[in-house]
Amino acid sequence: MSMPPLALVTGAGRGLGAAIANRLRADGYVVACLDLNAGEGITACDVSNAAEVDACFAALPSTPFVVVNNAGIVRFGPLLELSNDDFRAVIDVNLIGTFNVARAAARRMKADDVAGSIINITSMNGVAAGPNAGAYGSTKAAIALLTQQMAIEWGPLGIRVNAVAPGLIDAGMSEPIYADLEARTARSARVPIGRLGTAEDVANVVSFLAGPQSAYITGQEILVDGGVTMSVIASLPRPHSVDGVGLGLAAGSATK
Repeated sequence: MSMPPLALVTGAGRGLGAAIANRLRADGYVVACLDLNAGEGITACDVSNAAEVDACFAALPSTPFVVVNNAGIVRFGPLLELSNDDFRAVIDVNLIGTFNVARAAARRMKADDVAGSIINITSMNGVAAGPNAGAYGSTKAAIALLTQQMAIEWGPLGIRVNAVAPGLIDAGMSEPIYADLEARTARSARVPIGRLGTAEDVANVVSFLAGPQSAYITGQEILVDGGVTMSVIASLPRPHSVDGVGLGLAAGSATK
């Protein structure tokens, strides 16, 4: 009897990572969970340490078909006051950690001739910068381009690499923000579809990119943000009189 396929998720101890792991289990995968701290069903791994990452992959019972790079941190603060240590810490975990895990996965997939799917979790903050986010947005933007580079280099090996960029998600590192009712209400109102996202919204897209339905998709970054990153102009003040001008001109030209 064949074993179910293996998936690996980093940062799986809570928040988005836990939701992604649960969704992949529901999809029929056996899921190996890595996190900085060990726990029930979770292996401790510092993704910024290449040796630890390689050891974790060596200990796997088989080659994973799906690898999700979700581990990440943020050190908030104005850039003028941010220390080099805080800036570097975010780069080490988010960017170098993603590279370490993806490289280890691709090496094993290549060795065992596995046509796998690697999914890197980025952020809307890598598409549109936010204040006081330190190195966070910069690392996520870098991961998006690294995803493209991985996709073109590893595509000939049968390995697909894509990214998922969560928006205003009520989970994980954003929980302290949405615990503030005023901030929660104001932010929800700015999302075109009228609500904050959930961890399950993100996990659903990861599930799609992991599966055969996305077999011809690679090198892409999918925003899971309810449309908020493209709604800047829509949120600016606009006189109602302007909205009638175009319609009037169109009607007039049509009658000539």
